Amino acid sequence: MTEKPANKEYKRTHMPGSSVESDPKRIAVIGGGASGLAAAHRLIELSIDGTTKFDVTLFESSDAPGGVAATRQIGDYLVETGPDMFITNQPAAVNLCQRMGLSDELIPTETEHRGSLVLRKGKPVRVPEGFMLISPARVWPVLTSRIFSPLGKLRMGLEYLLPRKKDQTDETLAGFVKRRFGSEAFDRLIQPLVGGIYTSDPEKLSLQATLPRFLEMEQKHRSLIIASRKQAAAQESDGSGARYGLFTAPRNGISVLFNRLMDVVREQAVVRLGEAVTAVSKQKTGRFAVTSQSGATDYFDGIVVALPAFHAAKILEPCITHRDETSLTESIQEITRLLNEIEYSSAAVVVSGHRLTDIEHPLDAFGLVVPAIENRKVLAISFTSRKFPGRAPEGRILLRTFVGGAMQPEMLDQSDDEITKTVHAELKSILGVNGEPDFIEVCRHERSMPQYHLGHCERVARIRELIEGIEGLELAGNAFSGVGIPDCISSGESAATRLAEQLAST
Repeated sequence: MTEKPANKEYKRTHMPGSSVESDPKRIAVIGGGASGLAAAHRLIELSIDGTTKFDVTLFESSDAPGGVAATRQIGDYLVETGPDMFITNQPAAVNLCQRMGLSDELIPTETEHRGSLVLRKGKPVRVPEGFMLISPARVWPVLTSRIFSPLGKLRMGLEYLLPRKKDQTDETLAGFVKRRFGSEAFDRLIQPLVGGIYTSDPEKLSLQATLPRFLEMEQKHRSLIIASRKQAAAQESDGSGARYGLFTAPRNGISVLFNRLMDVVREQAVVRLGEAVTAVSKQKTGRFAVTSQSGATDYFDGIVVALPAFHAAKILEPCITHRDETSLTESIQEITRLLNEIEYSSAAVVVSGHRLTDIEHPLDAFGLVVPAIENRKVLAISFTSRKFPGRAPEGRILLRTFVGGAMQPEMLDQSDDEITKTVHAELKSILGVNGEPDFIEVCRHERSMPQYHLGHCERVARIRELIEGIEGLELAGNAFSGVGIPDCISSGESAATRLAEQLAST
């Protein structure tokens, strides 16, 4: 394939501080979700501050940035159809907000209703205070909780005496929890708490890939209870407070972050919304040919592919047939095979607005999780307007109900009307939600959540090893090292930095 001149849409942009004589490296960022936007933004920053200049083009198949994250105004409700907040002890998102002048826009969670509920035999019960996702940091709240039976509490207490695991082999999250705390603790509380984050089956989930800090706690302190109590005491001594205080969101919704990112990228780069990339192939010149759905092909010195793993594998497959080098062909073949091994689950968020007078439960928490053993049709319910102000009008509440995931994939086979009826019935049964809602909508997220199954860390390490051998190519996204907003931003920025350093050295 012969390289064609750059399309007229691709106007070379000289960044502030660059000379007209410089010849910028052309970089394509494929994917406009959190990772792709962060990668494009970081390349612009590096181009402004460094000696090597980058001419960035961002491709995004949809008409809006941010991936699954989106904020909508429905009447007087401010509605999140994807993630509604992010954690601050992972610094990537907070640092990015600071660099873009958004720090004053970030607000903490409300203090009045901090806490969570879990369903126990059809009734909401408060999660014991100080319970840190897998391990309790306080003993008395567990002893007095109605979630566990006396035998279940005794088994949990034995964790204090158990030895640490001798070998370092990966194990499932379910296996780890049952080994330390017993089956009842897992079934009644830990499975729904973890399931609410990953929409996954903990019987398959790799602990090393998802919650490695608990492995470290076991190795360092032997007992997770001992480690959790020490951690809680340290938080209290430094004034950091409970874990709920670690979360934040822009005052006017998550989309504020991604819209600001897009505004910055638009100023300094070419943005092609509504244009999906169908193929990427590495040319004999060393550059990459990027073909979009319109059939147009353009050429770049480097690319960051920030797509779901299965999409990334599909667009990289042409690299196998457009190059004669055996080593490159074999590397791409293995990369695509490994990417395709990463499974994904689908889920839906049902957003609804209600009058508080129509709800029997006081909703005195941030939300409720539902154990699989309860045999319900929903995974969790977030009381969104209890977490942040301005999400619902006075006297109303905004609920976000989660369905589907790896544990209930059949739910996504239903129509929106069927899902709506199911959720309405569950809300009535669980929380006593009566009357007609102000609104109710189904937001589907097909194959949106990667599943970090056993062996995930080894798979990702091998992908990264192979990518290092292909000059000019980087991968980013939530398929590798974390699914939260800070994880995705960190992934994009790290990929951009590696690519910039590589191109600067050539």
